[in-house]
Amino acid sequence: MAGVLDSVNQRTQLVGQNRLELLLFRLKGQQVYGINVFKVKEVLQCPKLSSIPNSRAMVKGVAHIRGETIPIIDLAMSIRLPGISQQDLSTSFVIITEYNRKTQGFLVAGVDRIVNMNWEDILPPPKGAGRDVYLTAVTRIDEKLVEIIDVEKILSEVAPLEADVTDELRTRSESRAPGLLPVLVVDDSSVARRQIERCLTAIGMEVITKNDGKQALDFLKEITADGSKATDHLSLIISDVEMPEMDGYTLVTRCKSDDAIKGVYIMLHTSLSGVFNKAMVTKVGADDFMAKFSPDELAERVMEIVDGQQ
Repeated sequence: MAGVLDSVNQRTQLVGQNRLELLLFRLKGQQVYGINVFKVKEVLQCPKLSSIPNSRAMVKGVAHIRGETIPIIDLAMSIRLPGISQQDLSTSFVIITEYNRKTQGFLVAGVDRIVNMNWEDILPPPKGAGRDVYLTAVTRIDEKLVEIIDVEKILSEVAPLEADVTDELRTRSESRAPGLLPVLVVDDSSVARRQIERCLTAIGMEVITKNDGKQALDFLKEITADGSKATDHLSLIISDVEMPEMDGYTLVTRCKSDDAIKGVYIMLHTSLSGVFNKAMVTKVGADDFMAKFSPDELAERVMEIVDGQQ
């Protein structure tokens, strides 16, 4: 498993084809979970952990791996399941991941395999699952339900990010021209949608949100069905990459091939802040890329883009 990310070229072949690779793993019992291989830096047997005084219960400690000190989070405890016991640590695994510009390890009971899938087979959680559910999507593999965990929700609880723009940026935004067109925000994580919306409304932008690429594309086709252009309705689109039914790369590809939509500025805004993104963004034709989540950086960039259109 340590060589999961050896080939950049192999991974970038999936870009724009609405495909992904899932690393399957287990927490407690037989339920199977999945995580996008793009988020995974390494998988290894649980190393020796050093405790952190006054840390949250789900933070099992830190591990020193390849010269880096990495927090290790018990993934089961994070989603309110029984955690991995001290005596089971030696037979457990750690999935080293990169999210939102930070590296962390997730402690899991066992790692299964990698599967290549189509995002169309990755579906939103069932309606009625509730707001507190820790899932962004579900799918079926070998007739078994696979749950894809909302890692951004977990990290927002373990180590909350600063979500507010500074007073200086708020003040600067007050002098901007009125009547700006809305921003379309596309993200399957409810936590991420709220963070981005809060950031943009603070600088006076109206925000429209959609949960995945398919919803967003349907919306874009609907508002341009009268012969208008997407630029008549929107200042820009900010889209996540990992989303059920249609990912952000495929959304960009579809938008840029549609005459009514292709003129709108599209920024990919994703927790995938690893080495692959530049090649991916170039390949699909996105206008910009930004790693999550810095409210000031996002607000400043959006103001620059929108004000440049005036």
